[in-house]
Amino acid sequence: MKRILLFVLTNVAVVAVLGIVASLLGVNRYLTANGLNLGALLGFALVMGFGGAIISLLISKPMAKWTAGVQVIAQPRSADEAWIVDTVRRLSEKAGIGMPEVGIFEGDANAFATGAFKNSALVAVSTGLLQGMTRDEVEAVIGHEIAHVANGDMVTMTLIQGVMNTFVVFLSRVIGYAVDSFLNRGNDQRSGPGIGYFVTTVVLDIVLGFLAAIIVAWFSRQREFRADAGSAQLLGRKQPMINALARLGGLHPGELPQSVQAFGITGSIGKLFASHPPIEERIAALQARA
Repeated sequence: MKRILLFVLTNVAVVAVLGIVASLLGVNRYLTANGLNLGALLGFALVMGFGGAIISLLISKPMAKWTAGVQVIAQPRSADEAWIVDTVRRLSEKAGIGMPEVGIFEGDANAFATGAFKNSALVAVSTGLLQGMTRDEVEAVIGHEIAHVANGDMVTMTLIQGVMNTFVVFLSRVIGYAVDSFLNRGNDQRSGPGIGYFVTTVVLDIVLGFLAAIIVAWFSRQREFRADAGSAQLLGRKQPMINALARLGGLHPGELPQSVQAFGITGSIGKLFASHPPIEERIAALQARA
């Protein structure tokens, strides 16, 4: 639940902080100086909504390496490392993408893929995953992460988050302007937005941000089903992925840094804000495949 709460609060905080900074810089006053300028507001919302999401995507690889403590395998130092690199290379070629960087990080069973471009991504697995699973199961997990990359999930999630943030910024300011106009009706002396506008926009940035996070999480859960199916397709059989999920259900879920948690393999027990479906549902979906 801690990972889910951090995920939600981070997205809400980004929009809220940007909104407060815009207010301090006088952007809101410009937008409402002579009535609400919807065209300018839409442009402002697009910049605010997509700016942070795109920046986060572009720095996702270095951030993942730093926050997770990923050790990139430049030159395999053991038979296990050589096998991991060869497996990533083989599955990447089969998926039709460029060879990702391959890394290992300390921790409980988990894995993730990240990066702004599918032909220069990063795939990392934890020491707990390598120690707690068979090679067939680890191969299935790697296939799952390769499927994320091949499906362009990092870019897709960024675009969805950007769209949601844009709606949050736009709607909060439109409603804030309406509230402020209602509170100041009959006051011909005021110039620019009042306290009603600022309070309403900040509150709605937070409230609508939570609603947007629910939508983003729903898309994330659908993406996990597709990555599971993608792993089965890459391996030519679904049983290894089923076995890996079943084993993960009995292992302690590894905690991933906030910057990569939505791209991990671990199932989540959260509901509306969960980035992953329950493992039982993922296994059932795989078993139902022809």
